[in-house]
Formats: sequence, C-alpha cells, structure tokens
Amino acid sequence: MILVTGASGYIGSHTCVELLNAGRQIVGLDNLCNSSLDAVESVKKLTGKEFPFYVADLLDEESLERVFSENEIDSVIHFAGLKAVGESVAKPVWYYKNNISGTVNLLEAMQRHGVKRMVFSSSATVYGAPDEVPIREDAPTRTTNPYGSTKLYIEGILRDLCVADPEFSVALLRYFNPIGAHKSGLLGENPNGIPNNLMPRLCQAVKGQMKELTVFGTDYPTVDGTGVRDYIHVCDLARGHLHALKKIEKDFGIFVYNLGTGKGYSVFELINTFSRVNKVEVPYVICPRRPGDVASVFADPSKAKTELDWEAELGLDDMCADSWNFIKDK
Repeated sequence: MILVTGASGYIGSHTCVELLNAGRQIVGLDNLCNSSLDAVESVKKLTGKEFPFYVADLLDEESLERVFSENEIDSVIHFAGLKAVGESVAKPVWYYKNNISGTVNLLEAMQRHGVKRMVFSSSATVYGAPDEVPIREDAPTRTTNPYGSTKLYIEGILRDLCVADPEFSVALLRYFNPIGAHKSGLLGENPNGIPNNLMPRLCQAVKGQMKELTVFGTDYPTVDGTGVRDYIHVCDLARGHLHALKKIEKDFGIFVYNLGTGKGYSVFELINTFSRVNKVEVPYVICPRRPGDVASVFADPSKAKTELDWEAELGLDDMCADSWNFIKDK
C-alpha cells in the first residue's frame, strides 16, 4: 500500500487517480490547510475506487503513528508541505517547521515500520537563478527563498538517509510549473484564499473575481520581455510519480529527475494561448519586476525519459483548455 501525503492537494489528488487507475492500493493523508475533501470525493468518483483517508498533520506524531499502524504501507509519495514562495519569505520559521519537521516525523515513522521507499515532491526552485537553460539535474543548487530552501534541505536529509541505510530507495522529483486539470473537470487547482500561482490568478481575472492579472516585468531578455517558464500539465506530472515509483521498487539508492516539458513559454504566450483556446479575454496590467524573479527557467527532462521511460505528452493548448474547463463554473 502506498501512503500519499498531501493527497487532497492539486498534484497529490491527480497522482492518486493515476495510482488507483494503475491498480495500486493507496492511503491518503492531508491536513486540508490548502485543499478540501471535495478532491478526495472526486478521486473516488473518477476511479470508482474507495481508499482510506486521514485528516492529519505530519507535525502530529500520534496521528502519523496511527496511520502507519492501521495500514500495511510499503512506499510513500510525499507531497505534503507549504508551497507559496512569497509567504515563505514573510513566514520562514513556519515554513521550516512545517516542511522540514513534518518530513522528519514522517521519516521516523517510516523507519519504525520498516518502510524504505519514498518519492519526494521537490521543486525546480532548488536551482535558484540558473547559469544556463535548459537545466540539467547536475546543475548547481542555490535557493533564493525559504520555500526552495526547505525542499533542498529535505533533499539533503534524504541523501544522508540513503547513505546511512543502503536499503532505502528515494526518487527526488524536481517539478517545474504544473498547470492544467483533469479532463473531466472534476479535479484541478482551486486553492483556498488568494492564489499564488499564475494560472489560478489568470482564471480569477477572466471570471472577474480579480480585477486583472498582474504581469510582473516586460523588460526581461526573452522573446517578448516577459518571464519564461516550463509549464507542465498536472496529469503528465502525476504520471511521472507512477514511473518514479516503479524505479525505486526495483533499484536502491537516491535518484533525481526533472519533470518538465523542456520547452519555455513566456507569460504573454500563456495569456494569448489561454485567450485563443478558450475564446475569452484576459485582463492584465503590467507592473515592475518582482525581486528575485529570473528571466528564463526550463528543464532538460531527458534523464527522466531515459531512466523512467516518461515524458510529457500534453501541450500548452491542453493545459489552458483543461484549466478553464475545471474552474469556469465554480
């Protein structure tokens, strides 16, 4: 059985669908701080399968122990964590406590119960401002915000653990920019409160829930002056976790993979594609650059293709159409 932490979150819920559709047994855990039980019900509806789900926090060691004691867990896919870059700058101690201490509690529970396989939800933020693009897995790591630092520190903890116990097997998945939603419209990105990520903010601007989308900076050395990022469909990303799980089930050690498309799109390219595909206008306003933002970040995903037999299949048109299909009537 696979324990999925952060199971009702954006990426976690889509991965639960992939796992269940592949015939895997799962148990879900989430504290619902940035999600809801609606996602859990949608997963069950989409797959036609039931699974145990615990409303629990990784900082609550007693609840965590109960999850491991009540289920025969053999692997963990670890999504749970706070993830807003700006918020992490304002509340660094909260981020370090939640993300790092929560992960340490999880690893202690795994050790007590002899569970030695993990797929970890890392991030391209560990690369900071890259020296060159596309970014390979052996590029220097140097974070620019506390959120990215928590991911990098956890990667270090997992590396140390694999050195200490050669029976451990860990896949570190460095995501680039997930957007999109399930084709059904039942699952997608719908964060609590004011969203931090570009796509949900864009959708809110189109729906009139925000006055306009803010475009930060049009003077970057890119195709149109706006920042370029590697956007990946969340369903492609979810599939990557299943492939990573298969890898750590047959090989021991620690493995690092970029999950991206290998293509960079500017903010204006995203806006124009969204407008064209969905036949809507996107109101936006141009503001100065934000401190710490970099011009261009996109992946070299060739290692994942070679070692995991995985690559992204869905394009920007799909990402924009599926995002709008999920959120337009909410």
